[in-house]
Amino acid sequence: MTTTSVKRLPAENGRSGWEAISRRSLPVRSLEGNVTADWLIIGAGFAGLSAARRLLQLRPYDKIVVLDASEIGKGTSGRNSGFMIDVPHNLSSSEYASGGLDATRLEMAQNRAAIAFAKEAADEYAMSSETFDPAGKINAAATARGMRLNISFGQSLRSAGEKHAFLNAAEMQEITGSDYYLGGLFTPGAVLIQPANYIREFAAGLSRKIDLFERSPVTALTRNKGTWAAISPRGKVTAPNVILGVNGHIDDFGHFRGRLMHIFAYASMTAPFPAEDFGRQVSGRDRWALLPADAMGATVRKITSCGQSRIVIRTKYTYETTITVSDHRMAKMATEHRNSLDARFPGLKELPFEYSWAGRLCLSRNHVPAFGEIEEGLYSACCENGLGTVKSTLAGIMAAELATGTASEQLEQYMDHAAPSRLPPEPFAWLGINSVIRLQELRAGREG
Repeated sequence: MTTTSVKRLPAENGRSGWEAISRRSLPVRSLEGNVTADWLIIGAGFAGLSAARRLLQLRPYDKIVVLDASEIGKGTSGRNSGFMIDVPHNLSSSEYASGGLDATRLEMAQNRAAIAFAKEAADEYAMSSETFDPAGKINAAATARGMRLNISFGQSLRSAGEKHAFLNAAEMQEITGSDYYLGGLFTPGAVLIQPANYIREFAAGLSRKIDLFERSPVTALTRNKGTWAAISPRGKVTAPNVILGVNGHIDDFGHFRGRLMHIFAYASMTAPFPAEDFGRQVSGRDRWALLPADAMGATVRKITSCGQSRIVIRTKYTYETTITVSDHRMAKMATEHRNSLDARFPGLKELPFEYSWAGRLCLSRNHVPAFGEIEEGLYSACCENGLGTVKSTLAGIMAAELATGTASEQLEQYMDHAAPSRLPPEPFAWLGINSVIRLQELRAGREG
């Protein structure tokens, strides 16, 4: 018998604005007593829910149980910027496309497979355009260096035969209402999601066919005579097969330790403001979505619903060995967001932030997932490398196919990668990674 105690559980750092304004139709249900299943999935984010949906397609008569430590949409999956990106997006590099042509094409094919899977779910579960919007995205450049990065990225896309369009400063101002940007690069294949809505509606759709338990953290995972048992405070789930969709928390389950970087990304959402007249004058169209030309810059989105608009800005990162950050750190990052927003939209200087939060990303040094059968009957679909919406979706699909013995060329290609590289020991990793982040943020300049 083997037993792993899970001593650290997920934590929420600030309230995500996406979750705060989200709608929830599914009642919270927690695990009580002992449950037996064919499949147990731990984690109800992009990876876990995608794995559950794919298992339903492959094994429609099997019993599937999903456990989540928090509530749907409150964890990491409801804290990202809401971009499902098809083209390369390497967060650990200032240039998004840094690989060869074959690698670029493979990454795009994988990302698009994940987006197609998500679209099928969005259609089946009747998600609105506010939740799932295939509107594309813009890489916005605020510096001469950012313009050069966009040109380089555009050349990579052209070599791969990908559609894209360059925007000049006037076009950027017409879209955003801001004269901050020198230009932009539009790519049409991205989908914009309201991440908390998406996860909640996905879970609600699945709940008719699976058992989903929230506020049910796994505190121990045991294997005995070919069966796994997940222990929660008020119950237990036993199953022969377990899929871990817990992203960076995989090392708290005893796997990939010393190989994963836990990066906190910080974001803020404004209070609502009128969409008409004033809103359009100071912030342009009702909806737009900007990624920074330099990956270490600021991601900015404008959303509008029921005559009210909000702006969401995400910028600044830190590497941490803890799962929480201090109130002082959160306040400091909110100040940085204020400065970035005011520089772009001086007409909104009197508009307060209503929500500020942090979300925990997981990266590996060599930009590969923490994926595979890590013990008999135990599968990992973790480490999204900064693009959790599509890469975690794909990992969940692939984990379900691997676990059921469903052979495919896509699975074979997905598994063709090295293991995550080992990090330097602490405190050298903390010093080195945060130093690199600071240098990259300094180099990004006005992009941040």
